[in-house]
Amino acid sequence: MLRTRFTDLVGCSVPLQLAGMGGGVGAPELATAVARAGGLGMIGPEPSSGELQVILDGLQENPPGVIGVNFLIPFLEVAAVEVAASRARVVEFFYGDPDAQLVRAVHEGGALASWQVGSVAEARAAVQAGCDLVVAQGTEAGGHVRGRVGLLVLLEEVLEAVEVPVLAAGGVGTARGAAAVLAAEADGVRVGTRFVAAAESGAHPKYVAALIEAGSEETVLTETFSAVWPDAPHRVLRSCVEAAEALGEDIAGEVTHGESTVPVRRFASQPPNRATRGEVGAMALYAGQSVGAVRGVQPAGEIVAELMEGAEQLLRAWS
Repeated sequence: MLRTRFTDLVGCSVPLQLAGMGGGVGAPELATAVARAGGLGMIGPEPSSGELQVILDGLQENPPGVIGVNFLIPFLEVAAVEVAASRARVVEFFYGDPDAQLVRAVHEGGALASWQVGSVAEARAAVQAGCDLVVAQGTEAGGHVRGRVGLLVLLEEVLEAVEVPVLAAGGVGTARGAAAVLAAEADGVRVGTRFVAAAESGAHPKYVAALIEAGSEETVLTETFSAVWPDAPHRVLRSCVEAAEALGEDIAGEVTHGESTVPVRRFASQPPNRATRGEVGAMALYAGQSVGAVRGVQPAGEIVAELMEGAEQLLRAWS
């Protein structure tokens, strides 16, 4: 299969990383399935240090492959970082200035440190902070978006600026797209939207159905869903923005966490998961511009194989 600096460093058999997804969408089952297929499976940012320890200890009993943990700087729990660093292969950070102290904590725990960046300056800062790899995120990406330029332009600039492995994120949802960024010398691809519709995803069925029905022109970069995370642009389906703006109530629904049920406010950043009830179509339906490639529910392993085997065939044909 495809071998890159990323696969050599991390220990994956294919150069693919699952995007860290919050709100219960990026369930541990999804990360496990991607890891079993040879990619880097990422646990989303929500679990507390105690919950994360239980999840990672359980995975260590029967290792599925290579697992990482994603953290959002605005909601960071340092104790959870320490738990992740001692049990996962990769600890990744996003949406904050690269921090050498955090990177040092990751290395002291025995893990590799990664930072998802939206600019060349941020990529350089991540490497200066000690990161082992970086993820260059273009504005085509679904979910929260850090930068202001498209993926190919950013990728080219970051590759020229840093020496560590660089993954490409944003709008990659097909074998041809994966082959294109690998041909441009990315060391791997980071994929999110396709996996929201994976069989192992924790996304609400109505969320998945909306992705299947949408085309690439039906996403928008907005700040609509900023009730608890202001000034943070994000890409979602245009339909959910329209539905949220038309909603006549401050509460869009509710979600169950264990034995408790909490409301989902209108314009909240939380996407709907399987435990969500209410006006799902008016919630944050994150989607990248690759959404047109989502044509049905598939096992995560099948998605990995489709992207990576197809990319390899194309790269051979192009060479």
